[in-house]
Amino acid sequence: MKLRPLRICLAIAALWGLLAPQAILAHAFPEQMEPRVGAVIDNLPGQVRIWFDADLEPAFSTLRVLDDQGRQVNRDPGQVNTGQARLLEARLPPLARGVYHVFWRVVARDGHATEGDYSFTVGR
Repeated sequence: MKLRPLRICLAIAALWGLLAPQAILAHAFPEQMEPRVGAVIDNLPGQVRIWFDADLEPAFSTLRVLDDQGRQVNRDPGQVNTGQARLLEARLPPLARGVYHVFWRVVARDGHATEGDYSFTVGR
């Protein structure tokens, strides 16, 4: 009968061993974006900002904004905000009407990379 508690403890330990690495090895995913995905805006955005659910590694995280001709419009490379390790941003010049594509690639502090893209439109 005394083996039963031992088996329960071993089962719990095995389950913990399977589940714990998943939480530790999480990737960084966007939580909020400005401008929003698919937004049609009349006012010109001064920057693109993406907040993530994990701290980012600044040396390996980038953000590019391209116009509908494929030309990069952000003057400086997108970067992680120095005061907020979960915020990736890029300043923008005044934009003409049209569709803009945001491409981001980040590496979380745990070393895992994620990337994605979305579009927004300036003017109607």
